[in-house]
Formats: sequence, C-alpha cells, structure tokens
Amino acid sequence: MKASELRQKNSGELTEMLQTLRKEQFSMRMQHGSGQLNERHELKRVRREIARVKTVLNQKQDEQA
Repeated sequence: MKASELRQKNSGELTEMLQTLRKEQFSMRMQHGSGQLNERHELKRVRREIARVKTVLNQKQDEQA
C-alpha cells in the first residue's frame, strides 16, 4: 500500500493495520526459522509496510501537536 493511501486513513485504522502487519511478520519469521517459508521476499515487503505505517502515524501525531 502506498503512503498516499495510508494518509487517507485515520489513526485508529493505521494502528490496527500496524498490529496486523506485526502479527504477519512474526508468523513469517517463525516459518523462516523452521524452514517452511518459501517466499522470503515477503519478509522484506512486510517490514517496509510496517515502516510506511509507522511513518504516517508519526506524521499525523506531529500535525496534531
């Protein structure tokens, strides 16, 4: 998801999305550790999406302050 699409969401939706992405990342790390993860590039995608969501959340907090 692009940052411009994330900026249209409210803080609650972004927080929920962040929590979902972190659960997905944890699951993928466990699969990777046990050798079951075939698509290792997905780890990178999830990590970058988490960074995007956190960046937009921080920008929204700065706007409110």
